[in-house]
Amino acid sequence: MKVRLALRQEGRFWNAYLAQPDTMEGAHLIGSITMGAVMKDEKVKKDFMKVMQRVLMLAIKETTGERVKDWEITPGPERERSGHS
Repeated sequence: MKVRLALRQEGRFWNAYLAQPDTMEGAHLIGSITMGAVMKDEKVKKDFMKVMQRVLMLAIKETTGERVKDWEITPGPERERSGHS
């Protein structure tokens, strides 16, 4: 099973989505934080990312019984990074 945690700036918020590896179509919002919080404090940004990873890991375990073994961290596709939604 391959899914991804997609983090996107949308207006004043940084939103975390459970998404398919190659598209945001059908993605599910799993968390959100104000951009001000993550821009002002790098620790807050990293902590939010860790919490969203944990939320995703628990959801996968609960629905499939599988444990997430590792994370591959890569920039999102250019089409998703340009501008702000």
